[in-house]
Amino acid sequence: MTTRFEGDSDYTHGCAEGSGVLITNLGSPDAPDSAAVRRYLAEFLWDPRVVEMSRPLWWLILHGIVLRVRPRRSAHAYQKIWTGDGSPLSHITRRQAEALSARLAERVKGPFHLAWAMRYGSPSIRDGLEELRAAGARRIVVMPLYPQYSGATTASTFDAVADVLRRWRWIPELRFVTHYHDDPAYIAALAASLREHWGLCGEPQKLLFSFHGMPRRTVLAGDPYFCQCQKTARLVAEQLGLPGERWQVTFQSRFGREEWLQPYTDKTLKKLGREGVSHVDVVCPGFAADCLETLEEIAIQNKDVFLEAGGGRFHYVPALNDRPDHVSALADIILRQLRGWPGTAEEGDVAAAQAAATRERARALGAAR
Repeated sequence: MTTRFEGDSDYTHGCAEGSGVLITNLGSPDAPDSAAVRRYLAEFLWDPRVVEMSRPLWWLILHGIVLRVRPRRSAHAYQKIWTGDGSPLSHITRRQAEALSARLAERVKGPFHLAWAMRYGSPSIRDGLEELRAAGARRIVVMPLYPQYSGATTASTFDAVADVLRRWRWIPELRFVTHYHDDPAYIAALAASLREHWGLCGEPQKLLFSFHGMPRRTVLAGDPYFCQCQKTARLVAEQLGLPGERWQVTFQSRFGREEWLQPYTDKTLKKLGREGVSHVDVVCPGFAADCLETLEEIAIQNKDVFLEAGGGRFHYVPALNDRPDHVSALADIILRQLRGWPGTAEEGDVAAAQAAATRERARALGAAR
């Protein structure tokens, strides 16, 4: 059996070797209907990083039960948040990419291109990497927009990138951001967003930091996600000067029957409602962009849980999305990764001159391009 590798047919000798950035997020279905959601969930839930179970057994469960029941329910949830621009996660990620590209263009003087992609759905990671290759990126920074590392998210993105690159004949230099849960600028942006919200709505009696849940066994197996979530919340609370009794870390979006990270967000809100807490705010620092889990699960479902249990005011504090301070924080992280590569502000002119010299030498040796 012969292995086929994809060629770089658009390569030209002496072209300035550019840098590229690929930002990624989880993904969304193409439409808020059962068929599109079924396709999306089939890809998402079949990932062995997402569901760590015997493949034959899980295939039977996934296709025999889950994909027969869940798409209709999830489609109904997506319909509540769908916009004229489509999926909130997709159009926010696109705006983040546009803002990041503009911000980085001010600092990177050599050939540079930024693309965005989704781990599941479209545009795919293959699409994003091919866009960078077509733009001449020979050095690529991959930045999954997951502040806290998890095998089910960050590592799964690495798997997808590696799966694409292993088919390329000439792979680029690669740097990969695995986490930024305690980055000072990211923490400052979170704290600033909360201060701004409180300036409009008043400070809550209780602030919940709600993170996406993971099975408890992943922590016992060595995944750092739980600890990184705790640190993010603690650092933000310290910046806000909140005493321990005014804030709490919780976990949402559990799936299946096994034990997940606790305390659960919905059960915590029900308890606070029954205790008559007058004002609760929920912020979701693990989500770089608003999506189904924030806009529908937290802002609608969990709000109802709290109010129906007897609670008072409830506010969901939006994700950082494309706030300027968030974009600046992400840009700084990316620039640290780009440092030392040709194409930085102080090296761009040198890189262009070197490329021109390479082109002339190649032509002297008989190269066509």
